[in-house]
Amino acid sequence: MTFAIGVFCGSSFGGDARYEAAARDTGRQIARRGWTLVYGGGRVGLMGAVADAALQAGGRVVGVIPRFLYEREVGHDGLTSLEVVASLTERKLRMGELADAFLSLPGGVGTMDELFEAWSWSQVGLQRKPSGLLNVAGYYDELVAFLDRAAAAGFVKPQHRELLAASAHLGELLDWLATRR
Repeated sequence: MTFAIGVFCGSSFGGDARYEAAARDTGRQIARRGWTLVYGGGRVGLMGAVADAALQAGGRVVGVIPRFLYEREVGHDGLTSLEVVASLTERKLRMGELADAFLSLPGGVGTMDELFEAWSWSQVGLQRKPSGLLNVAGYYDELVAFLDRAAAAGFVKPQHRELLAASAHLGELLDWLATRR
């Protein structure tokens, strides 16, 4: 299997058209690099946009979705592969098994949960996979400032802080993720 990148993002589009444009660009760029997109398996919001763009660009897309979300008719049945699991916890675990690195686009509580869990797995040594934040239109500015403050205060070790990069430049961030695997 080629390099696989787990993408976490919103199940809605958010209030800024740049979020959807970034999701579509992310899907296209992942496909053009010959990578596999691993994501939450939904067909709605930014999740659907990133998957559809990757598929339209000829990419391989693997979705992992809990049954209760699939049954709410948000599952994407047009993917290369769709795995239906029992819970959100199983989704995160499976995405962690499939992905070589993680990228978070704008999103809400679910995206933050996935981002922090994947990052914490690397922090405690369960894996050593880099994570990135695509900082579209400054969406993650305050989060990055908080994480830097947590590191400065001694709550996040420098070597762990370095496992999470943030950039507004997709190509730069994808390059960084690929070189850290």
